[in-house]
Amino acid sequence: MGRTFRIYLAGEAVLSCKQCGNHLAVTEGIMSRQFTGQHGRALLVQQVVNTYTGDAEDREMRTGRHTVRDVYCRVCHSTLGWKYDFAFEHDQKYKEGKYILEREMIAEKPESKRDTGRPRIEELPVRELLARV
Repeated sequence: MGRTFRIYLAGEAVLSCKQCGNHLAVTEGIMSRQFTGQHGRALLVQQVVNTYTGDAEDREMRTGRHTVRDVYCRVCHSTLGWKYDFAFEHDQKYKEGKYILEREMIAEKPESKRDTGRPRIEELPVRELLARV
């Protein structure tokens, strides 16, 4: 099987899996904090890393019908939220390709200043990560 390749992020604050601490996104990539998930409050984010998605399925939500995929942590396999693949309502199209991370499943940690000047393994600048979108 081998080792799993993981990306470590750098930014003002990092969103990570509450179960295992796996880096998921940076706070600069948050598009909205005004969403609601299955477990309460949720974030709409532009891009996530160190995750995988399940099969696409149609779900009826508060804002209409959407085709979504559940998003899982690559390390501990916890369900973190979902990814919008397709929005049937025209005014919801902005969500397509974006991710919902549920606040109950993630932790927001401020990036600590390190004493060493060496970068972390596979550290990505925020601009480079957001440019991939």
